[in-house]
Amino acid sequence: MSVQQKSVDTIRIISSEAIQKANSGHPGICIGAAPIGFELFSDFLRFSYKNPKWDNRDRFVLSAGHGSMLLYSLLHLFGYDLTMDDIKNFRQLGSRTPGHPEYGKTAGVETSTGPLGQGLGNAVGLAVAEAYLAAKFNKPEFPVVDHFTYCLCGDGCLEEGIGYESCSFAGAQKLGKLILLYDSNNMTIEGNIDCTFSEDIPTRFAAQGWQVLRVDDANNLLLLRAAIKKAQSDLTRPTVIICKTVIGYGSPLADSPDVHGAPMGEENLAKTKEFFGWKEEPFTVPADVKEYCKKIADEKLKYEEEWNELFAKYEQAYPELAAEYKRFMGGIEPDFKKIEGLFDYSAPEATRASGGKALAKISQLMPNIMSGSADLAPSTKTELKGAGYFSPENRLGRNIHYGIREHAMAAICNGIQLHGGLQALCSTFFSFADYMKAGIRMSALMNIPVIYVMTHDSIGVGEDGPTHQPMEQLISLRSIPNIKVFRPCDGRETAAAYVSALTQSNPTAIVLTRQNLPQYPGTGLKALLGGYVLSDCEGTPDVILIGTGSEIELCMGAKDILASKGRKVRVVSMPCMEEFERQTQEYKDSVLPPAVKARVCVEAASHFAWYKYSGDCGEVIAMHSFGTSGPAKQLFEYFGFTKENVAEKAELSISKAAAQFNAYAAAVKASEKK
Repeated sequence: MSVQQKSVDTIRIISSEAIQKANSGHPGICIGAAPIGFELFSDFLRFSYKNPKWDNRDRFVLSAGHGSMLLYSLLHLFGYDLTMDDIKNFRQLGSRTPGHPEYGKTAGVETSTGPLGQGLGNAVGLAVAEAYLAAKFNKPEFPVVDHFTYCLCGDGCLEEGIGYESCSFAGAQKLGKLILLYDSNNMTIEGNIDCTFSEDIPTRFAAQGWQVLRVDDANNLLLLRAAIKKAQSDLTRPTVIICKTVIGYGSPLADSPDVHGAPMGEENLAKTKEFFGWKEEPFTVPADVKEYCKKIADEKLKYEEEWNELFAKYEQAYPELAAEYKRFMGGIEPDFKKIEGLFDYSAPEATRASGGKALAKISQLMPNIMSGSADLAPSTKTELKGAGYFSPENRLGRNIHYGIREHAMAAICNGIQLHGGLQALCSTFFSFADYMKAGIRMSALMNIPVIYVMTHDSIGVGEDGPTHQPMEQLISLRSIPNIKVFRPCDGRETAAAYVSALTQSNPTAIVLTRQNLPQYPGTGLKALLGGYVLSDCEGTPDVILIGTGSEIELCMGAKDILASKGRKVRVVSMPCMEEFERQTQEYKDSVLPPAVKARVCVEAASHFAWYKYSGDCGEVIAMHSFGTSGPAKQLFEYFGFTKENVAEKAELSISKAAAQFNAYAAAVKASEKK
């Protein structure tokens, strides 16, 4: 047996042992696709195990993330900081080998994967970033950005709609540095895919503009090697290599769904070892395999060394461009105080228009922003004017036509962001955030600062009706850990939302209006606190009116009504609940004094987020149903979003607070008499 074949079998056995020890995992893909992973890591992937974040490394994405032990075995064999103890600790609490690959937890893992198809979208984004940065920074004889993106997917990734969207986009963009290795084993959890996935996959990919290659027996390393070489030789289009595998090859459960998502059991594991002639003790890498893989990994260190030498010469030949490259890869955070007119807004304006102006000014100092939309940039106002569109003919375009592909757009943006060097931003109508939810969730899970601009934010969309009027989307995004959701009330708050998004590591959703809104004195960088006093009164308020976005106008109008009746009113703008909750309790109490029980919360969206702030005497004016079709002004009146209704609810809340206080005082007095 060759040492190469023995290495493949090592991956199979170590993966199966870890899954058996954990009593949890997916051995089928780890065994069946082991030759693919080994061939890629041993003969093609350029990496530095000593510096896993080396800029010009090849990227490998395991889109079929349930096969995580395949990846962990490869990383261990090829020198990454992943010990055998880590592998023995597979799927255990706090381990560096979680059930699905997690970005930032394991050296060598480029992105968190598991939700099928997300990794494929990420890989497309990585390839987009490579193509743009290569066009910007490479010079003749100085290919400082020159690497491939490899992705391993299975049937499930291609069955998911995001798989089709991502591959269609990649083909249209002719991303020749993207190579997809398709683990085609015709098996999913429920069994053979004949009844669910019967299309002609080669024809599908060819129609999408891909080079299509086949390896009819993925156990044949020579065939795999030849196919990957051929894929690398055609840079005019992405390549899919359809690798025919047998799930759980060599085990008694081979070619059945039983080996997909559960340990094989000790008896079947023993028979699998017998099939491969495996004599080693559990969790043991044979000495010749260890030596062979280490030699390969050490030899690959030359790629980074050669690149460092190349970059040193590049710095001498093109010092300004080299400095700009370092600035891109290090992350650009401009001095926002130097952006002239960033907070200058006077006339009433839709916050989507204000956002477009802020983005245009910021992008002048942040040339690393790539902005795209799902065919809606003219409406979302996120096109970077004069920056061109990314395309096969213009790799320097900073705008991206994603087409009507929200699901893939979010995943591709995650890939762009993960690559390094670029700031990803994408936009669509807020009601379509549902299509992007999986990708947004992955941004938050990985803690990467992708910016999502969502416009047409409420029933203010009007005549388009309930299909296009977001109701539950705000609470849906607010429920995701580690994301900031900004719904600004005017231009200055909108600019502040961008400042927040570009100065913190987590993702941000900026939710903007189609209809014009007033500009208010006192807004601006205070919005970075999440919530603040926009308009106050003398002394202790009788009632606090709390709102976001377009409903601040109602709160301000209601304050005038109430003030004419002698009421003392405070108006609080709450553009970002997540940021407000990060403030000290002292600050939060200064904005929303616990003693002031009378409160009205106003937002033209779901009511669920607001009871924390309304308290037991407060009122919430929000949506309890879907919207309806009609002119926006009429809809706001129909659903009770008027300054008069806000004032009326304020009086009701004041009465409830007074009644509660009187009842409490009476109870105290009665207890004192006793």
